[in-house]
Amino acid sequence: MTRPVAERLVETRRELHEHPEPGWREFYTTSRLVEEIERIGVDELAVGREAYDPDDRMGVLEEDAYDEWVERARDRGAREDVLERTAGGVTGCVAVLERGEGPTVGLRVDIDGLFIEESTDDDHVPVAEGFRSETDGVMHACGHDAHMTMGLATLEAVAESDFAGRFVVFFQPAEELGGGGHPMAESRFIEGIDYLFAVHVGLGHPTGRVVAGIERALAIAHVEATFHGTSAHAGKSPEEGDNAMQALGTAISNAYGIPRHSEGMTRVNVGYAEAGSASNVIADRARVEAEARGETTALKEYGKSRLKRAFRGAAESHGCELEFEVTTECPRADSDPELADHVASVAEGIEGVTEVLPVADFGASEDATYLMDRVQSNGGLATYMIVGTDHPTGHHSPTFDVDEESLPIGVGVLTEAILGVEGGDVSADGDVPATDGGVSTDRDPSATDGGSTGADADR
Repeated sequence: MTRPVAERLVETRRELHEHPEPGWREFYTTSRLVEEIERIGVDELAVGREAYDPDDRMGVLEEDAYDEWVERARDRGAREDVLERTAGGVTGCVAVLERGEGPTVGLRVDIDGLFIEESTDDDHVPVAEGFRSETDGVMHACGHDAHMTMGLATLEAVAESDFAGRFVVFFQPAEELGGGGHPMAESRFIEGIDYLFAVHVGLGHPTGRVVAGIERALAIAHVEATFHGTSAHAGKSPEEGDNAMQALGTAISNAYGIPRHSEGMTRVNVGYAEAGSASNVIADRARVEAEARGETTALKEYGKSRLKRAFRGAAESHGCELEFEVTTECPRADSDPELADHVASVAEGIEGVTEVLPVADFGASEDATYLMDRVQSNGGLATYMIVGTDHPTGHHSPTFDVDEESLPIGVGVLTEAILGVEGGDVSADGDVPATDGGVSTDRDPSATDGGSTGADADR
């Protein structure tokens, strides 16, 4: 394709929607991104293990879990050189523009889909318009297809502008697993970023509304635990067994009994459990997946530690051994008000924007916070903005869809915000800047964590 992305936003989004891939398996997706980025023309394109250290990934799969996805990507036309560079589930890429002296600006977009079977209802727009997911059981049910499209179009717009500085776009894998933000935040590309933007569509906000920054993103830890007991005949010799099923039941009860914390909101949930083999066998193995969230990173640590203690006590009380693993986690990070104010000021002048909210509570979890936290800890500014889009049903549902009228709005706001920061034409209060220009990067790195909870999970 030779036409600019800006002229085919809908076409690009629909193609990406049609071919979703889950976290760490975005082989075709990465290949298509590489093709588009090469067409745009950048100074550096790091693909797969060139973009980050594979050892920094979280939520990594077993080696054989990738094979079918590689073959599916190959059948769809994924480039062999990209498949080689992403082998072993090292997906995603980073694109860099070098445009001389100026600030370093970053943009993060996520690229993975979800294990959800997309609706086949005739009134579901992807069905009616012929771009429903071609992958059974997987769909873009959270708008990442729109995010990638905005990321490509913004990269293209900045490349064609008179931007001065360094522009880095993170096409991040495995957001839905909470696994891809960490390696990109540990990569060399995050170093020296002065301003970082992240973006999401929808989240209950209608088309035309722009939220310039979010706060109160919940820190989260995903855990997996396995109880190992002793099997026995349930009728003949039940006393010889150590019942992993009972340990599991006690663990679930204990988890929901974890005290809330006086210094902020916490959440615990057990979302998946499996155990046993037959009605007449004392179960010798049980497995559970759970999560702990907190209003601050410290409160997340409190919940995670208490969850482990609850599971350990359940195992011991039923004579079982416990394996407990934190598979993925991410911290809390809030948008910097200075940069959010800048986005709000820019958004007011973008065609299609009808309402601008300077800030809104996020109330969920996102591993973009890893990148935000790293930039903020290094003295830079970060904001996570929301581009409103009318969606007929909620995120993570079979009938989720985005209003494609929101695509040019998102590209417009992102592009002008990036160019505006580079030009130094707004200050922290939105007025004409002082002699140093730009948006101030003075901040307290500890502010995003909401302070210490003073909680010791073992007390």
